[in-house]
Amino acid sequence: MARLYVLLFLVQIVLAVCALISCLSAEEGQIRALPRIAWVLIILFFPLVGSIAWFVAGREPGVGGRPTTRSTGGGSANRRRRPIAPDDDPEFLRSMQDRAKQQDQELFRRWEEDLRRREDDLRRRDEPPREGDRPEV
Repeated sequence: MARLYVLLFLVQIVLAVCALISCLSAEEGQIRALPRIAWVLIILFFPLVGSIAWFVAGREPGVGGRPTTRSTGGGSANRRRRPIAPDDDPEFLRSMQDRAKQQDQELFRRWEEDLRRREDDLRRRDEPPREGDRPEV
């Protein structure tokens, strides 16, 4: 019988700790019926009843990790937009393609400039020296 009491006591403590964490981490708009400090005191002074009361009447449904699945009839306009990964975001992918295209164009422009400079150097070497020009050493 003593083991059962110890088990129930531990369950009560775990429930109270979970209720306190939930109460303290809830946003101000998600707390119902009483102010936050009142809920904290109720949970601390009456751990079992206070914890159950918090989970039943003190917080908005859906608080605590799981979003509500109730539909308000508004369709997709009322649903929260989920953040999407960058590799799934069409705008991000488009910006990456544009950036890659700009980098390619810049690289191509530099290659063309280098090619023109080398061609000019080769032409200067192949041209016969004009009168008055000093030969290169």
